[in-house]
Amino acid sequence: MEQHHYWHEGPLASFDTETTGVDVENDRVVSAALVVQTAPGGAAERRTWLADPGIAIPDGARAVHGITDEHVRAFGRPPHTVVGEIARALAEQARAGVPVVVMNAPYDLTLLDRELRRHRESSLEEFLDGAALLVVDPRVLDKHVDRYRRGRRTLTDLCAHYGVVLEGAHDAAADATASLELVRAIGARHRTALGGFSAAELHLRQGVWHAAQARGLQDWFDRAGTPERVDRSWPLRPAAA
Repeated sequence: MEQHHYWHEGPLASFDTETTGVDVENDRVVSAALVVQTAPGGAAERRTWLADPGIAIPDGARAVHGITDEHVRAFGRPPHTVVGEIARALAEQARAGVPVVVMNAPYDLTLLDRELRRHRESSLEEFLDGAALLVVDPRVLDKHVDRYRRGRRTLTDLCAHYGVVLEGAHDAAADATASLELVRAIGARHRTALGGFSAAELHLRQGVWHAAQARGLQDWFDRAGTPERVDRSWPLRPAAA
């Protein structure tokens, strides 16, 4: 019998950040985590970072993740160091061919890319140095397989829907761990729709699915007369020239 692993049954990594806000162009990384698990149910190796972002953490962001200015000044490291280490850790997974789970990837990956540009005059692409970062975005997968389900699709909502335990939401390591388990659960539940792809194929498909999802949302905003613009890029928004 062929020992064929579905992508969701093999090694996965998962990446999450906590930040100063939701503007990917201007907000900063405060904490981050990379979780790596070689097989479902196996022990997860966790690596975490804390940065002193160099700007005050707004009340709204602190209310979400609980990280204070005092804490990052005492325990955080310079962003130049932290974002370089994060990018190298992601590049390591890319070179190993391990898919990286990133919930709402264009947010975390774009913000990281802009931090690399800001503090290191570099980019995520430069750190990857030709290695393909294979991204798995549970939000894109869930929207693709269950398009018409009503309700929100935050990490908390998706974990509840797929029966994944999320302990300590809005802690980077907790969120990354839950995202990883969530992707395994989505893959297992929707094996027919998602299981047949290689990780590389799945990455390409998600780019197409995300663009279609963004187009649908844009149409909805346009019909509602809302001026909001939806970015179709996935998993990383191009930087302004």
